[in-house]
Amino acid sequence: MSPVDATKDKLAAVAGKLLIGQFHRHVFLCIGEECCSGAVGTAAWEVLKTELKARNLSLATGPAACYRTKVGCLRVCAGGPILVVYPEGTWYMGMTADRIPRFVQEHLVDGKPIEDWVFARNPLPNQEAK
Repeated sequence: MSPVDATKDKLAAVAGKLLIGQFHRHVFLCIGEECCSGAVGTAAWEVLKTELKARNLSLATGPAACYRTKVGCLRVCAGGPILVVYPEGTWYMGMTADRIPRFVQEHLVDGKPIEDWVFARNPLPNQEAK
């Protein structure tokens, strides 16, 4: 087996454990120091992880399955922590730890974005339909 094939096999096993391919949404939370303090960003990230796990949305299957990623910069650099949900492309501002539980319930569980916190939209095209 070539080194490339061995790497692909290893990554495929990791992807299987993480249920990559089963998610319907991907939440990116920017905790970069340009848009929020490190303490505020870290606190928001910890609450997001806890909420997703508590509601069985993280490392799960089904229509509400959601993957999460913390990032250092989404290039907005103001009003953070910034959060974006794909594939619908809903961009949120000010996603501090105290806002995360409401976001998880209303947007991810109930499917209703919190319009007062949304500042932009950029939905991705449905790749499965092609």
